[in-house]
Amino acid sequence: MGQEHGVRESAAIAFTHSANNANSAPPARQQQEVSVSTQRKHDAGFTLIELMIVMAIIGVLAVVAIPKFEASLRLARESVLKEDLMVMRNAIDSYTMDKQKAPQSLDDLIQDGYLKVIPVDPLTHSKDTWVTDSNDALHSVDQTDPGIDDVHSGSQEEGSDGQPYSTW
Repeated sequence: MGQEHGVRESAAIAFTHSANNANSAPPARQQQEVSVSTQRKHDAGFTLIELMIVMAIIGVLAVVAIPKFEASLRLARESVLKEDLMVMRNAIDSYTMDKQKAPQSLDDLIQDGYLKVIPVDPLTHSKDTWVTDSNDALHSVDQTDPGIDDVHSGSQEEGSDGQPYSTW
């Protein structure tokens, strides 16, 4: 039994010693744990310099991209304007040839089925700003009444070719 008692004592002493060591780590180990936790706090986010660099890159890309985007929008609007003018001019010509007289307004083209709707001017964003040209001259021998012979945009801005949209 004496031997058994000695084993119990040494086990109790070892347990007590390990419990004390767990609560009070050597100073070097404590400092190591503190530096690791401090390092994790610094690694958790971005630095101000990193954020400023990213913002500068985004700014440079925006400065390059925005003018190109605006130019492509302008070209798209001009393409739509050219298409709308061509469609309306063809409708005016067809009306004039079929009816032997020019239309008196753009609404005549809709009422007689030459256009479904008057298109919206892509530059003024309105269907009421189209400018029509009327001429007293007759375009064919069979034509009896003068009327609208051309249509233009109501915008006073200049196109990419330097000409005002109202002259296209």
